[in-house]
Amino acid sequence: MTVTQQIVAQVEKLPLELQRRVLDFVNALALSQPKGVRGEQLLRFAGIINTDDLLAMAKAIEESCERVDWDEW
Repeated sequence: MTVTQQIVAQVEKLPLELQRRVLDFVNALALSQPKGVRGEQLLRFAGIINTDDLLAMAKAIEESCERVDWDEW
């Protein structure tokens, strides 16, 4: 018996309201699936940014990110 068949067999035993709850749960799971592209599809971009630009970005991140500006608000 496949997993799908086992799920169907168990859900069929439930009252209608619980079946609806199971359906809501399954729909929520389907929506939570990751979106985007697989990493292999991004490999063609590897090395496209030159070293100087990467160093400049790393420096900007280090200098500006994750710091609290208490006077900002």
